[in-house]
Amino acid sequence: MADDIRLQVYCDSAGTGAWHVGKAPDRRMQMAAIRRGIDISHIAARQVELSDFYEFDYLLSMDFDNHNTLLAMAPANRACDIRLFLDFADSDTREVPDPYYGGTDGFEHVLDLIERAAKGFLDHLENEDD
Repeated sequence: MADDIRLQVYCDSAGTGAWHVGKAPDRRMQMAAIRRGIDISHIAARQVELSDFYEFDYLLSMDFDNHNTLLAMAPANRACDIRLFLDFADSDTREVPDPYYGGTDGFEHVLDLIERAAKGFLDHLENEDD
């Protein structure tokens, strides 16, 4: 999406826990993403590091629990803004649900939410200097 509007961004993904470090995304999510033309098979899970609070302008959390964990981990002099990702979506939904225990539709729903939030976030970045 950023490429489509010629906006240069660096994006990474990390969890607040170490449960899946080094593992690829869930196969069902990989398949749902591929159906949308997005290959995430090369991604490996990693845990949030102290340096992330200084290297990134934003840390965007998917749910309240991870949001609160990030806020608790954050150094007082952090360089980033910590926000809920869906705050950028045009939606009443505030948290991205975990589709792990559901069916295929859950992964599609999560991608719908993420795409809406990504569009809103990119709009925010484009208008940030206005």
